[in-house]
Formats: sequence, C-alpha cells, structure tokens
Amino acid sequence: MSHVKKTFQPRSSRSLSSSAWINVLYVPALLLFVVFIFYPFYKGIQVSFTNWDGYSQESKWLGLDNYRRLFTDPDISNVIKNTFIYGLGSALLQNIIGLAYALFLNQHIKMKGLTRTIIYMPAIISPLIMGYIWYFFFQYNGGAINDIVLLFAKDPVNLLGSPGVNVWIITFVNTYQYLGIAMVIFLAGLQVIPKDYYEAAKIDGAHAFSRFQHITWPLLAPAVTISIVLNVIGGLKLFDVITAMTNSGPGYASASLSTLMYQLYFGRQDAGYAAAVGNLMFVIISVISLAVLFYLRRREVEPS
Repeated sequence: MSHVKKTFQPRSSRSLSSSAWINVLYVPALLLFVVFIFYPFYKGIQVSFTNWDGYSQESKWLGLDNYRRLFTDPDISNVIKNTFIYGLGSALLQNIIGLAYALFLNQHIKMKGLTRTIIYMPAIISPLIMGYIWYFFFQYNGGAINDIVLLFAKDPVNLLGSPGVNVWIITFVNTYQYLGIAMVIFLAGLQVIPKDYYEAAKIDGAHAFSRFQHITWPLLAPAVTISIVLNVIGGLKLFDVITAMTNSGPGYASASLSTLMYQLYFGRQDAGYAAAVGNLMFVIISVISLAVLFYLRRREVEPS
C-alpha cells in the first residue's frame, strides 16, 4: 500500500500544479474586465449622484436629484420611445428579412456564395460611414431622393427633418446594415437540421408551409434566440447612424438614449445627468434582453 501511495502522489501534485497554472491564465482577462468594464461602470454610478460637468476637478453630491430629473425631463419619454423603436423595430425587421434570405439561400441556386457576400457586406462597413452614405440619399438639399421628387413636384421633402418619419428611416438603415448577420445565423441553424425530417414529411404529404411550421421553425429556435437577442441589444444602443443622419434632430426628435447621453456630456457639460441616463439605458437593455432571452429559450428544441 505504501508503494501505491508513492506511485500516485507525484501525479496528483502535477495535476494540481497544472490546474493552478490554468487558473493563472484567467488573470489577464479578469484584469481587462475590471479595468475596462467594472471600474467604468462603478464610476458611472458614482458620477450619476453628482453635478460633475465632466471636466473640472470639483463636483457636488446631489443624491437622487439626477434620477428625479428623468421623471420630469420633457425629452426623456420621446427618447425612450425612439430607443424602443430602434431596438425592437430593427430586431423585428432584421430577423424577418434575414430569415427570408436564409430560406432562399439555403436552396440549390446559382451564385449562392456571391449573393450571401453581397447581403452580408454592409455589416462590415462602419455604422458612421453607413449613416453618411444614406444621409446623401435622404438629405433635403441635393439628396438623391429629392432629386427624383423634384421631377414630379415643385418642392423637396424634408424627410430627415420630419419627427417620426426620420426615426423609421434610421430604423430602416440600421436594418439594412445588419440583416446580413441575422441571415448568417439563420443559415447556420438551417444547416444543422437533419434532412431526413424533410424527406419523411414529404413522404407523408406535408406541403412547404407545413414543413416550415412543424420542422424548420421549432428546430431553428436556438438560432432565433441568438439573432433576436443580438439585434435587440444592438438596436437599443444605436448611436452612430443617428449621429450621422440627423444628429438627434430636430431637437431631440430622433435621439436615442445613447445620443442623448453623448449630447448631455459633451454638448451641455452635464456629466452627472448623462451618467444617470446611461444607467437607465443599461437597466432597459438588461431587462429587455434578459426577458427576451428567457422567453425564447423556453421554446428551443434540440434536433435528435
């Protein structure tokens, strides 16, 4: 027995040392998380209770005053509504169109690879650049759309300056840019579904819509979950396209919580209130994304 113990003890010590070494490898990632995620988040909460202007060395403790302003600010309700439109509207359109593209490109068609590349290509362009590209289509003076309108009417239309209209234009641009990501996610999900299921359904006489309803849609649930959650988070924190196309105008008519936070900090030098708006945005994104995630996870079915 003593011989057995001597044989296994060195091996145990080696395994413990290797396990400890693996834990050490987590340290750089943990440090990056603390420095770039946790510490800024902590400072943001701290600043939200002050009247700091973002530049001076002095600030005054205000307690919950900045959060009380959120309930009395006349612009906040419209900004939150816009944020929901950008987040939920973009997610809905991206996933519907992305799924349609994925179903089409999952068939045996010519030039399938080229078509996928063309659809996905806008996603690799900077959102700020994409916003400026579309701005030249919709701008009031010299915009491509108004050049066409002037062929049939005397006056151009101020699409980007119309509250309500400009919000949906921005939603369309965001949808156009990122629907390729939804398409790729759905294509990956479609290729995991066993072909035997479709062959058995065809033998039983199931038509195309029935096969989609009872086979494709249930087994595509994990891809749907990933795509919707990613698109909702991206839309709720939309910033670049809004800045490029309308700069949140007119006034705050097309602003999101991200752009409002930016303008409060750099435009009005109200860093304390900007931090409170940022914390509100964090809570909204967390609650909605987690609620969507838990709801969609309940309907997931793994193919067997």
